[in-house]
Amino acid sequence: MQQVWNQQDPEPLLPQAMRLNIHNEMAIQIAILDCDLLLHGRGHKTLDRFDIETVSDEFLLTTFGFPRDFIYYLVELLRDTLSRRTQRSRAISPEVQILAALGFYTSGSFQTRMGDAIGISQASMSRCVTNVTKALVEKAPKCIGFMRDEATKQQSKEEFFRVAGIPNVMGVVDCAHIAIKAPNADDSSYVNKKGFHSINCQLVCDARGLLLSAETNWPGSLQDNCIFKQSSVYKELEEQENHEGWLLGDCHYPLKKWLMTPVQYPETSADFRYNLAHTATHEIVDRTFRAIQTRFRCLDGSKGYLQYSPEKCSHIILACCVLHNVSLQSGLDAWTFERTDIPDQSDDGSRKPETVDSEAVRIRQELILSHFS
Repeated sequence: MQQVWNQQDPEPLLPQAMRLNIHNEMAIQIAILDCDLLLHGRGHKTLDRFDIETVSDEFLLTTFGFPRDFIYYLVELLRDTLSRRTQRSRAISPEVQILAALGFYTSGSFQTRMGDAIGISQASMSRCVTNVTKALVEKAPKCIGFMRDEATKQQSKEEFFRVAGIPNVMGVVDCAHIAIKAPNADDSSYVNKKGFHSINCQLVCDARGLLLSAETNWPGSLQDNCIFKQSSVYKELEEQENHEGWLLGDCHYPLKKWLMTPVQYPETSADFRYNLAHTATHEIVDRTFRAIQTRFRCLDGSKGYLQYSPEKCSHIILACCVLHNVSLQSGLDAWTFERTDIPDQSDDGSRKPETVDSEAVRIRQELILSHFS
């Protein structure tokens, strides 16, 4: 049949029902397009959902856990990485992504109130957390490490010495458990001695609480000593011939030439004084972990376990560790948000007998005699 066109109407003179159907389909397509533009923007543009300049400093601190200047600093630090992702997906601006992620890290939940505050849905908040977490994890090698100049290393040793009189301390090491949901697979390796699923994180920090190492990927069933012997810190220091000092570890760690532990069975007054000094100095790493958990409530279990796969939980923990270091390096106090209660870290205190390093015993004894007699 030959179609007849009406000059007043660009559509063919089709039956009314068919024309209504075409109009409806076009309306649906336009509605979908409008929704897509609303969610994703157009081209390389991003939506201005939230203007940080319009809110008070108190609102930023109470809602996102950090002051305005630090948020600005973080935006500049991650802008390029997040902008690249924005251009690919035509998604949310780097500023809003960072605020969404900080809101989750510091509160531990995807609250509707927080999403409303910055103009995004809970689903969008989840995507923002994923993007920012990846960006922070990429920064980890530059933000966490032992590679520092000699003046900084010496200053750190002096700060440790002022705590309780132990010289040449490079850092303090310990492990801490972060609760996670049970993995989808029937995997008992994440069940710790307390009976819940967790990731066991090994941290090394300096006297200010700055992290020198953060390994956040170990299953909760592994003991501290086992994790330590598989860690990159152990491998690096064990391979060195000359050591500039030593780490401090508690009784769950092996005595090494580069790792000083407490005297298990103290006999002299010097032994007891050394043990007291060791405890006071080593406690810095426990304080650091408590400060991280208190600032980043997603890690403390108060809002429930981290509801992700072990791999993603590991990345979130590492992202919080990076934020901890970045905040210290930008001038914030590590202990500002430290909680006063000491978490139970589930280790039963057992320690298997092992071969004694006679050279390490000699070095520790010389340390005790020269500084605690």
